[in-house]
Parts: sequence; structure tokens; C-alpha cells
Amino acid sequence: MRLRALLDTEALGLRLLGGEDELDRSVRGVMTTDLRDPSRYLSGGELVLTGLAWRRDAADSEPFARILANAGVAGLAAGEAELGAVPDDLVEACLRHRLPLFAVDETVAFATITEYVVRQVSGERAGDLAAVVDRHRRLMTSGPAGGGPEVVLDLLTSDLDLHAWVLSPTGRQIAGAGDPLTPRTGAELAGRHLAATRTGRPGPHRAEVDGTSYSLFPIRNTGRSTLPAPARDVRESVLSDWLLAVAADAGDWPDARLDLLQGVTQLIAVERDRRDAARSVRRRLAQEVLELVQTGAPPAEIAARLRVAAPVLLPGLGTAPHWQVVVARVEWAEEDSGLSGGRAAQALLEEILVDPEVSGPDSADRIAVAHTGEEAVALVPLTAEVSAAPDAADAQGEAAPQPRDAALHADLLLGAVRAPLAAGLADDGRLTLGVSAAVHSAEGLRGALEEARHARRVAAARPGPVCAAGHHELASHVLLLPFVPDDVRKAFTARLLDPLRDYDRRHRAELIETLEAFLDCDGSWTRCATRLHLHVNTLRYRVGRIEQLTGRDLSRLEDKLDFFLALRMS
Repeated sequence: MRLRALLDTEALGLRLLGGEDELDRSVRGVMTTDLRDPSRYLSGGELVLTGLAWRRDAADSEPFARILANAGVAGLAAGEAELGAVPDDLVEACLRHRLPLFAVDETVAFATITEYVVRQVSGERAGDLAAVVDRHRRLMTSGPAGGGPEVVLDLLTSDLDLHAWVLSPTGRQIAGAGDPLTPRTGAELAGRHLAATRTGRPGPHRAEVDGTSYSLFPIRNTGRSTLPAPARDVRESVLSDWLLAVAADAGDWPDARLDLLQGVTQLIAVERDRRDAARSVRRRLAQEVLELVQTGAPPAEIAARLRVAAPVLLPGLGTAPHWQVVVARVEWAEEDSGLSGGRAAQALLEEILVDPEVSGPDSADRIAVAHTGEEAVALVPLTAEVSAAPDAADAQGEAAPQPRDAALHADLLLGAVRAPLAAGLADDGRLTLGVSAAVHSAEGLRGALEEARHARRVAAARPGPVCAAGHHELASHVLLLPFVPDDVRKAFTARLLDPLRDYDRRHRAELIETLEAFLDCDGSWTRCATRLHLHVNTLRYRVGRIEQLTGRDLSRLEDKLDFFLALRMS
């Protein structure tokens, strides 16, 4: 809006005292202050309202007017309630600095002026941005992408002063305007959004993290389903939809602004559909390799297909990479729900396998995921890192650099995404994941697939909504423990550990803690005493009490093993 519009509104009770030639200045906001130097709170274009409490004598007017002019404010409105009239020294100072000056009648509250300016400015900006969004929507739906989500988010910031970020279902930042969110904040917002979505409440959802209010808008994948929105089960898309996080409370927004943000989400959804279509090439490659492996195709045929896949997944790679297989499954409590667990697992794998240090929508270009039935299978190429191998020395006797595979580890994959995914799965869904060892040729892929599937079954035997297991667990006692029947497990642990627990409850003796530390230190009295900050004699007394209560001998390997397994199963 223009300064001139303020004089045309009689309800504001403003009189122009100077600066008639400057009335076509644009007003971008409003600020009330009685500070002698408010410059640090000014960004330019504001109408400044003041009650003149900063003025002690005539000499104060000159620096105050100069500060406002240098800050690029649109104009100054001074209230008459404090002094009865606007002082002449302030009028003269504003004239010297070409700063438009208004007098505010004592019967008019500053709140009335503020509300009017905010309403006018917001309405104009919303209208301008709506036109821009509509133009970008037409461009992106009928031709090449118009710059991606970042363009729209930048417009939200510059035209409406709204800071916004596009997040994946796990909280990874896809796009943003301004400073990026911290990974912890992104994960927290994603978890809040998923939990609210599972309740069936329509967006936007409100969340507060570290004292900042956010409004969370779902970004629906428009190409995912032909069913009308009310007919879709929320679980069909809750684990794969992006979200728009806006640093503002949308609870009191007018309908026009809410409609505008919905338009922004639709615009970003079109871009997401476009990127999903581009991902179909990698999905098809993974599907073809998976079918060859499962049908027992000759290794030469599988190797030929891998040679086609490698340049697509790792452009510029000179040699065929090593590969890992990851298997995931999403299961819902209602077996007859009709939901496609395979598609949900496919979307989650494509998200989980993205390098957490990389942001942006194109950071999943190395991920090729297929789905068959209720299972998703990822074919992951491994880039080679360089390390010094001790058995490869050069002519001078120094270790020569050797390639080393940057392999995936099951226990690290879910660390950052466990909390938000658990919120989306709620109390009726589970995600289980298995990771194979790296294989170096087509001959190993069939074994890697079976290994990943077996690891996933180990993960499925564990409690919790989000579980993973890796190939390294298939060659240890960890593989056996999940399949011990519950009644056997309870009887075994009760026989060995209940006497110690009862004693600890009565005497606070910490025998269970002592037993765990003793076994973890491989029966070393010195190391265990040091870890527990005990004298060795005190440790010997506690171990003797454990043996007395259980009838076991901790110097015998068999008894140590029994205690070890009991602690693991408890």
C-alpha cells in the first residue's frame, strides 16, 4: 500500500505535517517504538508509530529523524497524547531528511492503525503471491519445472515473510528458504505431522519445537491413487507423503491465506510427481535384476543387467561396483486391510537409504528399489573409499592406498528416522528391515537376497514398531535368541536372574549390574573393579554372593555362557 492511502482513511485520524512529495512511498509493514535508536529492529519500508517518550528536549529530534531516514522507513506517525501536539523541532528534522510525518489524534489508538496497515499489506501481498503461484502452477504442469520448490519457498519469504521448508516423512530437508532446519528439528516436526495425520485430523497441524511455532501442511502425491481423497485409508500414504513446515501459527489465518498455502502444496506435489516419474527408471532396473535373481537366471545374464544399471546409479564410475541388498516390509495389524505394504516399504526404503548428510530432492539418485507383494528390495551400489591396507606396501615400504567399500550397516540406518516412523506406524504398524553383506559379483546376489530376507526375519522377531538386523548378526547367538519360545525364555531367565533381582530389591546390592560388568570384562577382576569403581575385594564378595544365590560357578565357561544368554533374553 501507499502512504497516501493512510490520509484517505478518515477512521485513522492522521494529519500530514510534512513530506507531501513522498506520499507515493510503499508501506511494507508497521512498527511501534519509543526507543531513541530503533534501527536494529527496522528493515525498511515500515510506517513507524511513536508516542514521543524518547524525546527529552529539542536536540533529540534530529538524530531520531536521521536514524529513521537512514533505515529507509516509509514514514513516521507521532501521537499527540503525550505532549498535546507534535513538536516543531521534530517537524523540521523530518523535513530536512525528507521523512513524511503524520500526527496521530489522541483519540486514535496505535493498535487501530497497526491493524489497518497489516490487513492492507497482507491482503495485497497475498493477492500478488497468489498470482505468482498460479503462474508457476501453469508452467510446472504444462512444461519443464520452473525452478523447483525453492522458487516458491523464496516467494513465501520475500512476499509474505513466511519461512518454510519441504520435509520428507522422516524429516530430511528436501527444500527450504533461508537457514536450514537442524536434523533434530526436522525429525521432530515429521514425527508430529505423522502422529497428527494418523488421528485423521485435517491439516494444517500445529507443532511447537524449541519455542518456535510451526504449521504443518501435507503435500499429497497427486499421482498415487485414483480414489477420491475421503475414500483413501490414511495409512496408504502417511509414510511417503512430503510435508510443508511453515514457521508460523496458521490457527488465526484468514481463509485466503490458507487457500494460498494449499496452492503451494499442490504446486510442490506436481514437482514431486515429476521426480517420482524420473525415479521409475531406477525402479525398473531393480525390478529386472530382482526377477532374474529370483528365477535362477544364469550369473552372466544378471551381470549383463548390472552393467546396464551401474552407469545409471553411479554416473562416471569406471568399474562395476560392489552391491548390497536391503529388504524391508511394512505390516499392519489388520491383515485384510487391503493396503499395499510393498509400495509403502518401497517409498520408505528410498527415503531411509539416502545419505543423511545430503539434502535436496535429488539425493536419492543412487537408490534402486523394487517391490514384490508385501516386500520391498533395494539394490544398493557401493562407492569405493580409499584406505591404507597394511598388506599392500609400496617400494618405500609404506602402505599403499586400497579401495574400501562404504557398506551399509543395519544398526545405523534407522538411527535418525526411528522416532518419526514410529509415530506414523502408531500402534498398528511395523517396519522391519534386513541388510546383506556386500557382494562383488552377480553370482553373490542370490545369496545376498536370501541373507537380507533372513536378517529381516530376525528383526521381525524383536519388539518395537521399527527394527533392523544385519548380516553380521546371522553368525552369532543373536540369530538364535529371537526364536526361543516365550515360555522357555521366561523360565530360563527366571531361574538364573530372579534370585539376584530379589536380593537387589531387598539390599540394593547391584548384583545384576555387577554380573553384566563382570561378563563384559571377560571375567577380568581388575578391569571389572575399575569399571565399577570398586575395590577388588568388594567385587570378589559380590561375585561370591551371585554364585551362592544361583548355585553357579563364574569360573566355569558353561555357567558364564548361561548367565550371558539369560541377560540377553531378559
